[in-house]
Amino acid sequence: MKKLITLITLCFASIAFAQDITGTWNGLLKVPGTTVRLVINITQTETGYSATMDSPDQGVTGIPVTTISFENNTLAFAIPAGQLEYNGTMENNIIKGTYKQKGYEIPLDLGRDEIKIEKPKRPQEPQPPYGYYTEDVTFKNESAGITLAGTLTLPKKEGNYPAVVLISGSGPQDRNSEILDHKPFLLLADYLTKNGIAVLRFDDRGVGESKGVFATSTSADFSTDAEAAFNYLKSRPEINKNKVGLIGHSEGGMIAPMIAARNNSVAFLVLMAGPGISGDEILMKQNYLINKAGGMPEEELQKLGSVNRKLYDVILKETDKNTIKSGLSQIYNTEMKPLFLEKGIPQEQVDQYTEMQIAELTSPWFLYFIRYNPAPNLEKVKCPILAINGSEDLQVPPQEDLAGIKNATAKGGNKKVTTKELPNLNHLFQECTTGEVSEYETIEQTIAPVALNEISTWIKQQVK
Repeated sequence: MKKLITLITLCFASIAFAQDITGTWNGLLKVPGTTVRLVINITQTETGYSATMDSPDQGVTGIPVTTISFENNTLAFAIPAGQLEYNGTMENNIIKGTYKQKGYEIPLDLGRDEIKIEKPKRPQEPQPPYGYYTEDVTFKNESAGITLAGTLTLPKKEGNYPAVVLISGSGPQDRNSEILDHKPFLLLADYLTKNGIAVLRFDDRGVGESKGVFATSTSADFSTDAEAAFNYLKSRPEINKNKVGLIGHSEGGMIAPMIAARNNSVAFLVLMAGPGISGDEILMKQNYLINKAGGMPEEELQKLGSVNRKLYDVILKETDKNTIKSGLSQIYNTEMKPLFLEKGIPQEQVDQYTEMQIAELTSPWFLYFIRYNPAPNLEKVKCPILAINGSEDLQVPPQEDLAGIKNATAKGGNKKVTTKELPNLNHLFQECTTGEVSEYETIEQTIAPVALNEISTWIKQQVK
């Protein structure tokens, strides 16, 4: 769920400039759900100019620039490896232009004045001293041969507490599951620990202090990491070994039942926006709802849905990766490309976009997710389950997924299942207006109190 613009290094070509453009230029790139500051530093050399680029909000500085020209008051540079280019015209010491990457175009003006962004308000974010015991820990996933790192919080240093492992959603996540300056897992851990429940949250493999490789891993791989965290909790003397459960958000809500289906020592599950239907069905509904909320006309929604269905069907039908790529390419070229060209998008950008999409669709994670049906594992889970969704969730549609969870667990004979749709909450369980991804950053609330209370109250009932 969560992808940020990546800046790739460039080397600068010398060209005669009509005006002096040496010095620092600042721009604000507005991408869906957030903004990213870009800084271009241009200096004169014996052969022309050199430049570096900074991204303060991503903590990146001194990126060398590669291809650039400035002719007839027009600045242009490109980053072929990142499929990135910029073109702008100078007007009154402001360069007004367009930033392009992987088929997407975003207006980007560059000026001399430094851009300062006020840090978003996050009134719920816990601040030290926390009033409970915290410990940074490491534990081993023996099956994967990697060491993972996280933070354990206990109501007090000594005791014997019920406990939970927090399992993050899709994309590389740190132990706080940080997104857009929100730290939902920090808040959730704080709330539960203050309610007498120990919590272990950890960096995904390949993220933060955890070892391993994230990019080539699947949800099945991540389930072994979360189970290693579960086993580590049970090894701690402060933890009641019979009262250790799992809380998963989004993809984490898909992973938690995987573990409980094969490990009957899991005491309970909390699924926060966890999938109850197959991956391809979720993506079909997700694409429709998000694009509809963004204003796409119904006719285009239906066309896009038809194409997506054909793409996913290729992945479901075929097993050979080259065959899948060939099938996807044919669909993009015959059905998607004409739609883009009709909108005036240049052929080169369409080809770049197609290449990017096929690479993503054939990644190990995506192939696994599209093919995964949570029902068989949900049918095997015998422990108590709380499944909650926000009514305005556009990423994991609440009605379909809660119904899927309820039906699968009922088929398996589990009568200890509670499903709840919480009004006016989005995918992150924030109180919202539309549920659109673009709201996530602008909403100051990290998790609605009603959701925190629902989870805490239910867990305490299970561990009496």
